[in-house]
Amino acid sequence: MTHLVLKWVLNCLALFLVMKLVPGIQIDQFSALLIGTLVLGLLNTFLRPLVFLLTLPVNLMTMGLFTFVINGLLFQLAAHMVSGFRVSGFFTALLAAFLYSVFSFLLNLIFRTEPS
Repeated sequence: MTHLVLKWVLNCLALFLVMKLVPGIQIDQFSALLIGTLVLGLLNTFLRPLVFLLTLPVNLMTMGLFTFVINGLLFQLAAHMVSGFRVSGFFTALLAAFLYSVFSFLLNLIFRTEPS
């Protein structure tokens, strides 16, 4: 359980860093940050594999680059679902999703959130 809480906190920090670095990402309240991180995690866990499977031919033709588009769309969807979390456009969501995944990966690597 503490593993999941630590992972959630680190992903919240990653989303906070993205909000500070990318113009066009706005999170009004701390609760929107917490809920936004939770929604992003749930979308990436449950919806992303389905969308990836449905767009597999396009992904193969673009040699995997369409995955960035999927991530950007899921980031936009999360912002649409959470009040107080706004993304100004698709290319902003694309950049934000990329940075979010990089920051999340690095923070989870530094703090070693893998269960032992």
